[in-house]
Amino acid sequence: MKVKKILALGLAAVMTFTLSACGGKEGGSSNSNTDSTGSAEAEKGGEDSGGSLVIYTNSGSDGRDAWLKDYAKENGFDVEVVQIQGGDLGNRIVSEKNNVQADLVFGLNNVEYEKLKAEDTLDQWEPEWKDEVDLSLGDPDGYYYPLVIQPLVNIMNADLDEYPADYTDLTDEKWKDKYTILNFGGGTGKTILASLLVRYQDPDGEAGISEEGWEFVKNWVQNGHMETEGEDYVGAVIDGSHPICEMWGSGVLQNEEQREYKFEIMSPEIGVPYVTEQIAILKGGDSRDRAIEFANWFGSAEAQTAWMEKFGTVPCQKAAFEQAADHVKEFVGKVHQQDIDWEFVAQNLDQWVEKVELEFM
Repeated sequence: MKVKKILALGLAAVMTFTLSACGGKEGGSSNSNTDSTGSAEAEKGGEDSGGSLVIYTNSGSDGRDAWLKDYAKENGFDVEVVQIQGGDLGNRIVSEKNNVQADLVFGLNNVEYEKLKAEDTLDQWEPEWKDEVDLSLGDPDGYYYPLVIQPLVNIMNADLDEYPADYTDLTDEKWKDKYTILNFGGGTGKTILASLLVRYQDPDGEAGISEEGWEFVKNWVQNGHMETEGEDYVGAVIDGSHPICEMWGSGVLQNEEQREYKFEIMSPEIGVPYVTEQIAILKGGDSRDRAIEFANWFGSAEAQTAWMEKFGTVPCQKAAFEQAADHVKEFVGKVHQQDIDWEFVAQNLDQWVEKVELEFM
């Protein structure tokens, strides 16, 4: 396949992230919170007689699924929202490829959608609101489009004498055991690892990465403190025992509010990785036209504003983002998006994680 890159934009109006959807160690949105809430086969109900839709999502936890069902009904859509953990959702869609049970999916990130795209499970389409979002965050071929996004950053103790400017600074001996790396089983740790390795892309290197890249990641892992189960890694940033830690965007603001603490944010010149929640139409669904109607409505400024106000998301929709609180805009303005080839990441991420866990940890 042709290499595709997601272009960077540093403007606050198009940088978005989920505020309350994460709450777990994986970071990101509600990608890892709950299992499926029901059987799609039972919910599907046959032909598209009344415009009924089945929607798969990994962002339906904490009452989002029930709220969306009711809100959609108020706006003329009869939907069943099936919440499935992020790692399982992509596998579910692929397993149902020849017996499609849902009409559309939202919430997964670029890596997962690239896998679904490669498996020929998605339909090309074009939303009415495509000019109202930063299309560089989605798919240039028109298979999936952005809804909300999470910048993944390092938070830092506000009283440090000096601050590292980039991950490359952290391999210095003076930062030994001073920064926490989140485990690679979760979305945040895995994506940050990928964002470091893609800096050293080499077609002749092991798993597409140069020897220099693997040496850097080895030093970064071994010089840092790996997250341990049950530890308060945010508290460790505040008390200075491990004054630097990886964090997803919503977690930054949640912890600042809950702990009444203002973090410093590492903002590398190259940018930080964004985890973007996307929406897509599933190929072979019973109700394609109706699914596109729903996607046009759900991605609109009106619906995304309501989603933001209810669950703390900050949408890609520029008109909706204008309604976000000032402190949210301030945080977003501190970072910009790293240019990452998500197709390349999707093809290699599993073996990258395996190599690091087996050889470097």
